[in-house]
Amino acid sequence: MRYGPVMQPLTRLAVFAQAWPIVIGQALVPLVGIVDVVVIGRASDAAALAGVAIGSAIINLIFWTFGFLRMGVTGLTAQARGAGDQAEVAAALVRTLLLGLAIGAVLLLLSPAIVPLALRMMSVPPSAEGAARAFVAARFFGAPGALGFYAIHGWLIGLGRTRLALGCQLAMNGVNLALDVLFVGGFGLGALGVGIGTAIAEWSALAAGLFVAGRLLGWRAMLAMPRAALFARAQMRRLIDVNIDIMIRTLGLLIMFTWFSRAGARLGTVPLAANHVLMQFVSVSAYVLDGFAFTAEARVGAAVGAGSRPAFLRAMRLTGEFSLAGGILFSGLIVMLGSSLIDFVTRDPAVRTQAVALLPYCALVPLLGFPSWLLDGIFIGATRGRVLRNAAIIATSAYLLTDFLCRRLGEDGVWIALLASYVYRAITLGICLPGLVRRVGRSLPV
Repeated sequence: MRYGPVMQPLTRLAVFAQAWPIVIGQALVPLVGIVDVVVIGRASDAAALAGVAIGSAIINLIFWTFGFLRMGVTGLTAQARGAGDQAEVAAALVRTLLLGLAIGAVLLLLSPAIVPLALRMMSVPPSAEGAARAFVAARFFGAPGALGFYAIHGWLIGLGRTRLALGCQLAMNGVNLALDVLFVGGFGLGALGVGIGTAIAEWSALAAGLFVAGRLLGWRAMLAMPRAALFARAQMRRLIDVNIDIMIRTLGLLIMFTWFSRAGARLGTVPLAANHVLMQFVSVSAYVLDGFAFTAEARVGAAVGAGSRPAFLRAMRLTGEFSLAGGILFSGLIVMLGSSLIDFVTRDPAVRTQAVALLPYCALVPLLGFPSWLLDGIFIGATRGRVLRNAAIIATSAYLLTDFLCRRLGEDGVWIALLASYVYRAITLGICLPGLVRRVGRSLPV
Protein backbone atom coordinates (compact mmCIF):
# COMPACT_ATOMS: atom_id res chain seq x y z
CA MET A 1 0.00 0.00 0.00
CA ARG A 2 1.44 3.36 -1.08
CA TYR A 3 0.05 6.59 0.34
CA GLY A 4 2.80 8.96 -0.74
CA PRO A 5 5.77 10.33 1.23
CA VAL A 6 5.13 10.88 4.91
CA MET A 7 7.13 14.02 5.64
CA GLN A 8 7.95 16.06 2.55
CA PRO A 9 10.15 19.14 3.07
CA LEU A 10 7.78 21.86 4.19
CA THR A 11 8.14 24.90 1.97
CA ARG A 12 5.60 27.41 0.72
CA LEU A 13 5.57 25.55 -2.59
CA ALA A 14 4.90 22.25 -0.78
CA VAL A 15 2.06 23.83 1.21
CA PHE A 16 0.55 25.27 -1.95
CA ALA A 17 0.93 21.96 -3.83
CA GLN A 18 -0.99 20.19 -1.07
CA ALA A 19 -3.50 22.98 -0.54
CA TRP A 20 -4.60 23.91 -4.06
CA PRO A 21 -6.67 20.76 -4.70
CA ILE A 22 -8.30 21.23 -1.28
CA VAL A 23 -8.97 24.90 -2.06
CA ILE A 24 -10.68 23.99 -5.33
CA GLY A 25 -12.49 21.08 -3.69
CA GLN A 26 -13.63 23.27 -0.82
CA ALA A 27 -14.87 25.88 -3.28
CA LEU A 28 -16.99 23.11 -4.79
CA VAL A 29 -18.58 22.15 -1.44
CA PRO A 30 -20.72 25.29 -1.16
CA LEU A 31 -21.25 25.10 -4.92
CA VAL A 32 -23.83 22.41 -4.14
CA GLY A 33 -25.78 24.98 -2.14
CA ILE A 34 -25.10 27.80 -4.60
CA VAL A 35 -26.42 25.73 -7.51
CA ASP A 36 -29.54 25.02 -5.45
CA VAL A 37 -29.98 28.73 -4.72
CA VAL A 38 -29.38 29.91 -8.31
CA VAL A 39 -31.72 27.32 -9.84
CA ILE A 40 -34.51 28.11 -7.38
CA GLY A 41 -33.81 31.86 -7.30
CA ARG A 42 -34.08 32.19 -11.07
CA ALA A 43 -36.98 29.78 -11.52
CA SER A 44 -39.16 30.58 -8.47
CA ASP A 45 -40.15 33.33 -6.07
CA ALA A 46 -38.87 34.50 -2.67
CA ALA A 47 -41.00 31.94 -0.83
CA ALA A 48 -39.39 28.99 -2.65
CA LEU A 49 -35.92 30.47 -2.13
CA ALA A 50 -36.67 31.00 1.56
CA GLY A 51 -37.87 27.39 1.81
CA VAL A 52 -34.61 26.07 0.39
CA ALA A 53 -32.72 28.47 2.67
CA ILE A 54 -34.36 27.23 5.84
CA GLY A 55 -34.22 23.63 4.61
CA SER A 56 -30.50 23.94 3.96
CA ALA A 57 -29.99 25.28 7.48
CA ILE A 58 -31.84 22.28 8.90
CA ILE A 59 -29.86 19.77 6.83
CA ASN A 60 -26.56 21.47 7.68
CA LEU A 61 -27.41 21.35 11.37
CA ILE A 62 -28.30 17.66 11.29
CA PHE A 63 -25.68 16.34 8.87
CA TRP A 64 -22.78 18.45 10.15
CA THR A 65 -23.54 17.42 13.70
CA PHE A 66 -21.65 14.34 12.51
CA GLY A 67 -18.88 16.33 10.84
CA PHE A 68 -16.48 14.62 13.26
CA LEU A 69 -16.54 11.78 10.72
CA ARG A 70 -14.48 14.06 8.46
CA MET A 71 -12.47 15.95 11.06
CA GLY A 72 -11.64 13.17 13.50
CA VAL A 73 -10.35 10.74 10.90
CA THR A 74 -8.09 13.41 9.34
CA GLY A 75 -6.09 13.96 12.52
CA LEU A 76 -5.98 10.27 13.44
CA THR A 77 -4.87 9.28 9.93
CA ALA A 78 -2.22 12.00 9.73
CA GLN A 79 -0.78 11.02 13.11
CA ALA A 80 -0.71 7.31 12.20
CA ARG A 81 1.00 8.22 8.94
CA GLY A 82 3.54 10.41 10.71
CA ALA A 83 4.30 7.55 13.10
CA GLY A 84 4.69 5.11 10.19
CA ASP A 85 1.77 2.87 11.31
CA GLN A 86 0.33 1.80 7.94
CA ALA A 87 -2.05 -0.77 9.42
CA GLU A 88 -3.68 1.90 11.57
CA VAL A 89 -3.93 4.22 8.55
CA ALA A 90 -6.13 1.63 6.84
CA ALA A 91 -8.10 0.74 9.96
CA ALA A 92 -8.90 4.39 10.66
CA LEU A 93 -10.75 4.63 7.35
CA VAL A 94 -12.78 1.44 7.70
CA ARG A 95 -13.81 2.22 11.29
CA THR A 96 -15.01 5.71 10.43
CA LEU A 97 -16.67 4.66 7.17
CA LEU A 98 -18.74 1.97 8.91
CA LEU A 99 -19.71 4.46 11.59
CA GLY A 100 -20.78 7.04 8.99
CA LEU A 101 -22.92 4.60 7.03
CA ALA A 102 -24.62 3.38 10.20
CA ILE A 103 -25.42 6.89 11.43
CA GLY A 104 -26.72 7.89 7.99
CA ALA A 105 -29.03 4.87 7.87
CA VAL A 106 -30.43 5.73 11.31
CA LEU A 107 -31.07 9.33 10.23
CA LEU A 108 -32.95 8.13 7.15
CA LEU A 109 -35.13 5.81 9.23
CA LEU A 110 -35.93 8.57 11.73
CA SER A 111 -36.51 11.29 9.12
CA PRO A 112 -40.35 11.06 9.20
CA ALA A 113 -40.19 12.19 12.82
CA ILE A 114 -37.25 14.57 12.47
CA VAL A 115 -38.55 16.67 9.55
CA PRO A 116 -41.75 18.08 11.12
CA LEU A 117 -40.00 18.66 14.45
CA ALA A 118 -37.15 20.56 12.78
CA LEU A 119 -39.56 22.75 10.81
CA ARG A 120 -41.45 23.70 13.97
CA MET A 121 -38.24 24.58 15.80
CA MET A 122 -37.04 26.82 12.94
CA SER A 123 -40.14 29.07 12.91
CA VAL A 124 -40.56 28.67 9.14
CA PRO A 125 -42.75 31.38 7.53
CA PRO A 126 -46.05 29.84 6.33
CA SER A 127 -45.33 30.84 2.72
CA ALA A 128 -42.08 28.84 2.73
CA GLU A 129 -43.16 25.79 4.76
CA GLY A 130 -44.18 23.58 1.83
CA ALA A 131 -40.93 24.12 -0.07
CA ALA A 132 -38.83 23.61 3.06
CA ARG A 133 -40.62 20.36 3.95
CA ALA A 134 -40.17 18.90 0.45
CA PHE A 135 -36.49 19.87 0.27
CA VAL A 136 -35.58 18.48 3.71
CA ALA A 137 -37.45 15.21 3.23
CA ALA A 138 -35.67 14.58 -0.07
CA ARG A 139 -32.23 15.42 1.33
CA PHE A 140 -32.51 12.74 4.04
CA PHE A 141 -32.32 10.05 1.37
CA GLY A 142 -28.73 11.13 0.82
CA ALA A 143 -27.76 10.88 4.51
CA PRO A 144 -25.83 7.56 4.35
CA GLY A 145 -23.99 8.70 1.22
CA ALA A 146 -23.12 12.10 2.67
CA LEU A 147 -21.85 10.76 6.02
CA GLY A 148 -19.97 7.90 4.41
CA PHE A 149 -18.21 10.35 2.12
CA TYR A 150 -17.26 12.53 5.13
CA ALA A 151 -15.11 9.62 6.34
CA ILE A 152 -13.41 9.00 3.00
CA HIS A 153 -12.82 12.69 2.36
CA GLY A 154 -11.19 13.23 5.76
CA TRP A 155 -9.05 10.13 5.34
CA LEU A 156 -7.72 11.30 1.97
CA ILE A 157 -6.85 14.70 3.44
CA GLY A 158 -5.04 13.03 6.33
CA LEU A 159 -2.98 11.11 3.79
CA GLY A 160 -2.20 14.27 1.86
CA ARG A 161 -3.92 12.78 -1.23
CA THR A 162 -5.76 16.00 -1.92
CA ARG A 163 -6.05 15.56 -5.69
CA LEU A 164 -8.01 12.36 -5.20
CA ALA A 165 -10.28 14.11 -2.73
CA LEU A 166 -10.84 16.82 -5.35
CA GLY A 167 -11.77 14.23 -7.96
CA CYS A 168 -14.51 12.83 -5.71
CA GLN A 169 -15.92 16.30 -5.10
CA LEU A 170 -15.90 17.06 -8.82
CA ALA A 171 -18.00 13.94 -9.38
CA MET A 172 -20.49 15.05 -6.72
CA ASN A 173 -20.84 18.59 -8.04
CA GLY A 174 -21.16 17.54 -11.65
CA VAL A 175 -24.00 15.18 -10.81
CA ASN A 176 -25.67 17.80 -8.59
CA LEU A 177 -25.55 20.51 -11.26
CA ALA A 178 -26.95 18.26 -13.98
CA LEU A 179 -29.77 16.89 -11.82
CA ASP A 180 -30.78 20.28 -10.40
CA VAL A 181 -31.17 21.69 -13.90
CA LEU A 182 -33.04 18.57 -15.03
CA PHE A 183 -35.42 18.27 -12.07
CA VAL A 184 -36.14 21.99 -11.62
CA GLY A 185 -35.73 23.46 -15.09
CA GLY A 186 -36.88 20.36 -16.99
CA PHE A 187 -39.46 18.69 -14.77
CA GLY A 188 -40.54 21.73 -12.72
CA LEU A 189 -40.15 19.95 -9.38
CA GLY A 190 -39.00 23.08 -7.51
CA ALA A 191 -37.54 22.60 -4.04
CA LEU A 192 -38.30 18.87 -4.12
CA GLY A 193 -36.24 18.48 -7.29
CA VAL A 194 -33.31 20.35 -5.73
CA GLY A 195 -33.40 18.03 -2.72
CA ILE A 196 -33.56 14.88 -4.83
CA GLY A 197 -30.71 16.00 -7.07
CA THR A 198 -28.45 16.83 -4.14
CA ALA A 199 -29.20 13.50 -2.42
CA ILE A 200 -28.27 11.54 -5.53
CA ALA A 201 -25.08 13.60 -5.86
CA GLU A 202 -24.08 12.65 -2.30
CA TRP A 203 -24.42 8.95 -3.14
CA SER A 204 -22.30 9.57 -6.26
CA ALA A 205 -19.56 11.07 -4.09
CA LEU A 206 -19.57 8.01 -1.83
CA ALA A 207 -19.27 5.69 -4.84
CA ALA A 208 -16.32 7.69 -6.18
CA GLY A 209 -14.68 7.70 -2.74
CA LEU A 210 -15.05 3.94 -2.32
CA PHE A 211 -13.45 3.40 -5.72
CA VAL A 212 -10.48 5.59 -4.76
CA ALA A 213 -10.06 3.94 -1.34
CA GLY A 214 -10.22 0.50 -2.93
CA ARG A 215 -7.45 1.42 -5.34
CA LEU A 216 -5.23 2.78 -2.55
CA LEU A 217 -5.76 0.02 -0.01
CA GLY A 218 -6.74 -2.90 -2.21
CA TRP A 219 -10.27 -4.28 -2.08
CA ARG A 220 -9.16 -7.52 -0.42
CA ALA A 221 -7.34 -5.63 2.31
CA MET A 222 -10.43 -3.53 3.02
CA LEU A 223 -12.87 -6.43 3.06
CA ALA A 224 -10.60 -8.86 4.93
CA MET A 225 -9.27 -6.50 7.60
CA PRO A 226 -8.83 -8.44 10.88
CA ARG A 227 -11.54 -7.63 13.42
CA ALA A 228 -8.91 -7.46 16.16
CA ALA A 229 -7.16 -4.59 14.37
CA LEU A 230 -10.35 -2.90 13.27
CA PHE A 231 -12.00 -2.88 16.69
CA ALA A 232 -8.92 -2.72 18.94
CA ARG A 233 -10.04 -1.35 22.30
CA ALA A 234 -7.45 1.43 22.61
CA GLN A 235 -8.04 2.74 19.08
CA MET A 236 -11.83 2.52 19.41
CA ARG A 237 -11.74 4.41 22.69
CA ARG A 238 -9.56 7.13 21.20
CA LEU A 239 -11.85 7.36 18.16
CA ILE A 240 -14.90 7.73 20.37
CA ASP A 241 -13.30 10.26 22.72
CA VAL A 242 -12.02 12.47 19.92
CA ASN A 243 -15.22 12.25 17.93
CA ILE A 244 -17.57 12.99 20.83
CA ASP A 245 -15.64 16.16 21.65
CA ILE A 246 -15.57 17.24 18.00
CA MET A 247 -19.28 16.44 17.67
CA ILE A 248 -20.09 18.76 20.59
CA ARG A 249 -17.83 21.40 19.05
CA THR A 250 -19.51 21.06 15.66
CA LEU A 251 -22.98 21.11 17.19
CA GLY A 252 -22.15 24.33 18.99
CA LEU A 253 -21.03 26.00 15.76
CA LEU A 254 -24.04 24.69 13.87
CA ILE A 255 -26.32 26.12 16.52
CA MET A 256 -24.78 29.52 15.78
CA PHE A 257 -25.46 29.32 12.05
CA THR A 258 -28.89 27.80 12.53
CA TRP A 259 -29.69 30.59 14.97
CA PHE A 260 -28.52 33.07 12.34
CA SER A 261 -31.00 31.58 9.84
CA ARG A 262 -33.72 31.60 12.48
CA ALA A 263 -32.99 35.25 13.23
CA GLY A 264 -33.58 36.05 9.57
CA ALA A 265 -36.79 34.02 9.57
CA ARG A 266 -37.96 35.99 12.59
CA LEU A 267 -37.67 39.21 10.56
CA GLY A 268 -39.61 37.86 7.56
CA THR A 269 -39.32 36.05 4.24
CA VAL A 270 -37.28 38.74 2.45
CA PRO A 271 -34.57 39.09 5.15
CA LEU A 272 -34.34 35.30 5.35
CA ALA A 273 -33.86 34.99 1.59
CA ALA A 274 -31.38 37.91 1.48
CA ASN A 275 -29.29 36.42 4.29
CA HIS A 276 -29.22 33.09 2.50
CA VAL A 277 -27.93 34.71 -0.69
CA LEU A 278 -25.15 36.46 1.25
CA MET A 279 -24.31 33.30 3.15
CA GLN A 280 -23.33 31.72 -0.17
CA PHE A 281 -20.48 34.26 -0.34
CA VAL A 282 -19.59 33.48 3.26
CA SER A 283 -19.66 29.74 2.51
CA VAL A 284 -17.35 30.07 -0.48
CA SER A 285 -14.89 32.16 1.55
CA ALA A 286 -14.96 29.80 4.51
CA TYR A 287 -14.69 26.62 2.49
CA VAL A 288 -11.86 27.92 0.28
CA LEU A 289 -9.85 29.25 3.22
CA ASP A 290 -10.53 25.96 4.98
CA GLY A 291 -8.31 24.48 2.30
CA PHE A 292 -5.33 25.92 4.16
CA ALA A 293 -6.81 24.81 7.47
CA PHE A 294 -7.12 21.27 6.11
CA THR A 295 -3.51 21.43 4.99
CA ALA A 296 -2.66 22.46 8.54
CA GLU A 297 -4.60 19.45 9.84
CA ALA A 298 -2.55 17.02 7.76
CA ARG A 299 0.80 18.73 8.40
CA VAL A 300 0.20 19.32 12.09
CA GLY A 301 -1.05 15.76 12.54
CA ALA A 302 2.03 14.32 10.84
CA ALA A 303 4.30 16.55 12.95
CA VAL A 304 2.56 15.43 16.15
CA GLY A 305 2.80 11.78 15.11
CA ALA A 306 6.52 12.22 14.40
CA GLY A 307 7.05 14.25 17.61
CA SER A 308 8.59 17.18 15.71
CA ARG A 309 7.97 20.63 17.20
CA PRO A 310 9.90 22.46 14.42
CA ALA A 311 7.68 20.81 11.78
CA PHE A 312 4.61 21.75 13.83
CA LEU A 313 5.63 25.42 14.11
CA ARG A 314 6.56 25.68 10.44
CA ALA A 315 3.26 24.13 9.35
CA MET A 316 1.39 26.61 11.52
CA ARG A 317 3.31 29.60 10.20
CA LEU A 318 3.17 28.79 6.49
CA THR A 319 -0.52 27.87 6.45
CA GLY A 320 -1.16 31.04 8.44
CA GLU A 321 0.49 33.16 5.75
CA PHE A 322 -1.72 31.68 3.05
CA SER A 323 -4.84 32.07 5.21
CA LEU A 324 -4.15 35.76 5.82
CA ALA A 325 -3.63 36.44 2.12
CA GLY A 326 -6.82 34.54 1.30
CA GLY A 327 -8.87 36.47 3.85
CA ILE A 328 -7.76 39.80 2.36
CA LEU A 329 -8.43 38.56 -1.18
CA PHE A 330 -11.95 37.32 -0.49
CA SER A 331 -12.98 40.46 1.38
CA GLY A 332 -11.88 42.51 -1.61
CA LEU A 333 -13.74 40.26 -4.07
CA ILE A 334 -16.98 40.49 -2.09
CA VAL A 335 -16.74 44.29 -2.05
CA MET A 336 -16.05 44.53 -5.79
CA LEU A 337 -18.27 41.77 -7.18
CA GLY A 338 -20.93 41.24 -4.52
CA SER A 339 -23.63 43.49 -5.99
CA SER A 340 -23.36 41.95 -9.45
CA LEU A 341 -23.42 38.42 -8.05
CA ILE A 342 -26.53 39.19 -6.01
CA ASP A 343 -28.29 40.35 -9.18
CA PHE A 344 -27.28 37.10 -10.87
CA VAL A 345 -28.42 34.84 -8.02
CA THR A 346 -31.93 36.20 -7.54
CA ARG A 347 -34.45 38.14 -9.62
CA ASP A 348 -36.60 39.22 -6.67
CA PRO A 349 -36.12 43.03 -6.33
CA ALA A 350 -36.84 43.13 -2.58
CA VAL A 351 -34.31 40.37 -1.88
CA ARG A 352 -31.73 42.14 -4.05
CA THR A 353 -32.15 45.45 -2.24
CA GLN A 354 -31.87 43.86 1.22
CA ALA A 355 -28.81 41.78 0.28
CA VAL A 356 -26.93 44.76 -1.20
CA ALA A 357 -27.60 46.81 1.95
CA LEU A 358 -26.02 44.09 4.10
CA LEU A 359 -23.07 43.38 1.78
CA PRO A 360 -20.48 45.33 3.88
CA TYR A 361 -21.05 42.99 6.83
CA CYS A 362 -20.59 39.99 4.54
CA ALA A 363 -17.29 41.38 3.25
CA LEU A 364 -15.87 41.46 6.79
CA VAL A 365 -16.40 37.74 7.37
CA PRO A 366 -13.22 36.46 5.60
CA LEU A 367 -11.02 38.93 7.48
CA LEU A 368 -12.49 38.17 10.89
CA GLY A 369 -13.07 34.49 10.22
CA PHE A 370 -9.78 33.15 8.89
CA PRO A 371 -7.96 33.02 12.29
CA SER A 372 -10.67 30.81 13.79
CA TRP A 373 -10.78 28.56 10.71
CA LEU A 374 -6.98 28.08 10.77
CA LEU A 375 -6.90 27.43 14.52
CA ASP A 376 -9.63 24.83 14.07
CA GLY A 377 -7.37 23.02 11.60
CA ILE A 378 -4.38 23.13 13.95
CA PHE A 379 -6.29 21.67 16.89
CA ILE A 380 -8.08 19.09 14.73
CA GLY A 381 -4.75 17.88 13.35
CA ALA A 382 -3.46 17.55 16.90
CA THR A 383 -6.71 15.74 17.85
CA ARG A 384 -7.27 18.16 20.74
CA GLY A 385 -10.99 17.56 20.77
CA ARG A 386 -11.54 18.76 24.32
CA VAL A 387 -10.07 22.18 23.56
CA LEU A 388 -12.23 22.47 20.43
CA ARG A 389 -15.30 21.46 22.41
CA ASN A 390 -14.76 23.96 25.21
CA ALA A 391 -13.93 26.80 22.82
CA ALA A 392 -17.09 26.15 20.80
CA ILE A 393 -19.27 26.12 23.92
CA ILE A 394 -17.83 29.45 25.07
CA ALA A 395 -18.06 31.05 21.62
CA THR A 396 -21.62 29.85 21.02
CA SER A 397 -22.79 31.12 24.40
CA ALA A 398 -21.18 34.49 23.78
CA TYR A 399 -22.76 34.67 20.30
CA LEU A 400 -26.27 33.97 21.58
CA LEU A 401 -25.86 36.68 24.24
CA THR A 402 -24.60 39.13 21.61
CA ASP A 403 -27.51 38.36 19.30
CA PHE A 404 -29.95 38.99 22.14
CA LEU A 405 -28.31 42.32 23.01
CA CYS A 406 -28.26 43.42 19.35
CA ARG A 407 -31.83 42.37 18.55
CA ARG A 408 -33.16 45.93 18.65
CA LEU A 409 -30.84 46.74 15.71
CA GLY A 410 -32.82 44.46 13.42
CA GLU A 411 -30.97 42.94 10.48
CA ASP A 412 -27.79 44.90 11.30
CA GLY A 413 -27.77 43.31 14.75
CA VAL A 414 -28.08 39.83 13.25
CA TRP A 415 -24.89 40.37 11.22
CA ILE A 416 -22.99 42.13 14.02
CA ALA A 417 -23.56 39.10 16.24
CA LEU A 418 -22.35 36.75 13.49
CA LEU A 419 -19.14 38.76 13.00
CA ALA A 420 -18.54 38.76 16.76
CA SER A 421 -18.84 34.95 16.82
CA TYR A 422 -15.68 34.60 14.70
CA VAL A 423 -13.76 36.82 17.09
CA TYR A 424 -14.94 34.78 20.08
CA ARG A 425 -13.78 31.52 18.44
CA ALA A 426 -10.33 32.91 17.57
CA ILE A 427 -9.76 34.26 21.06
CA THR A 428 -10.78 31.08 22.88
CA LEU A 429 -8.61 28.83 20.68
CA GLY A 430 -5.71 31.31 20.64
CA ILE A 431 -5.52 31.23 24.43
CA CYS A 432 -4.96 27.45 24.30
CA LEU A 433 -2.38 27.48 21.49
CA PRO A 434 0.78 28.05 23.60
CA GLY A 435 -0.04 25.02 25.73
CA LEU A 436 -0.40 22.85 22.62
CA VAL A 437 2.96 24.02 21.27
CA ARG A 438 4.70 23.17 24.57
CA ARG A 439 3.39 19.60 24.46
CA VAL A 440 4.57 18.68 20.98
CA GLY A 441 7.65 16.48 21.10
CA ARG A 442 7.76 16.21 24.92
CA SER A 443 6.41 12.67 25.31
CA LEU A 444 3.16 14.11 26.66
CA PRO A 445 -0.31 13.21 25.42
CA VAL A 446 -1.22 15.83 22.82
